[in-house]
Amino acid sequence: MFSSVNNEDSFSAFSDCNSDRSGEFPGASTESRRLLIACASENSDEFISQLVQKLDSCSIEEQKQATMEIRLLAKNKQENRLKIAKAGAIKALIRLLSCSSDHQLQEYVVTAILNLSLCDENKEAIASAGAVKALVGALETGTETAKENAACALLRLAHKEENKVAIGRAGAIPWLVKLLEGGGLRGKKDAATALYALCSVKENKVRAVRAGMMRALVELMADLGSSMVEKAAYVVSVVVSAAEARAALVEEGGIQVLVEIVEVGTQRQKDIAVGVLLHICEESVVYRRMVSREGAIPPLVALSQSQSNRAKHKAEKLIELLRQPRSGNGGGRTSEMSA
Repeated sequence: MFSSVNNEDSFSAFSDCNSDRSGEFPGASTESRRLLIACASENSDEFISQLVQKLDSCSIEEQKQATMEIRLLAKNKQENRLKIAKAGAIKALIRLLSCSSDHQLQEYVVTAILNLSLCDENKEAIASAGAVKALVGALETGTETAKENAACALLRLAHKEENKVAIGRAGAIPWLVKLLEGGGLRGKKDAATALYALCSVKENKVRAVRAGMMRALVELMADLGSSMVEKAAYVVSVVVSAAEARAALVEEGGIQVLVEIVEVGTQRQKDIAVGVLLHICEESVVYRRMVSREGAIPPLVALSQSQSNRAKHKAEKLIELLRQPRSGNGGGRTSEMSA
């Protein structure tokens, strides 16, 4: 069976869900300079320790100020991320995120956790301190920026395989699907990136499909002028190995959209789309008939003559499947009911 996606290409497509990209605070450039000077001093450890202590202040304004400063310190410098974690900030931030109902403070805390998670040495401490549940809460109730940064923070934690299952079981996936459906462009990109990572785990594929992800992905792929086509197609490619995902893709009109991408999409989009079509056609004669009825063979013949060896090979294999006698199963399952 062919892989429907190339890992190197997919990583480049999702490379922009990384550090804190939300709007800065008023006067942040001046604040950043002050903090950098403080951290360059001999008393930098003491300065960071004082900030962490303020996270437990009775004053919400003091908590906000301390969280803002921690976020700025952790934004770009690895050394600061380690120092902040060593000072005990991770547990304090997660306590704040778990108990505060202030949306602005929640946004600051989520963003600080995201920036700290950019340091690989901090990921285990963040996950073990209960961040997953708290970040899922932010996905559910936070501001748009908090939701976006929570999705990115969960993505960072999902770089550890064991965290993917924990994130799925904590209820993150339905809220990521909601962000994919209703978020702004950045929110959609962050949700797609997180879902792509999480759905490498079989049980998360099923959760995502049952949360309605395939409808959202098909709609995004159908908007061929948008920047989301490729990302949505990559997410489809990683879940299509599940029978439930294939059935949902077909039900939502995905075959028609994928054939259109093979016909008029970019070279990379065509490569992803033909890989997905090949995968579903290997599994079902019924789906082969549906793909043929959508007029797939002419654009596939054109693709088989392209300079991309990967796309050419997949197109040739798919054409061969589509031209097999339809009375037999041609080596594949006759229906998804038996998949």
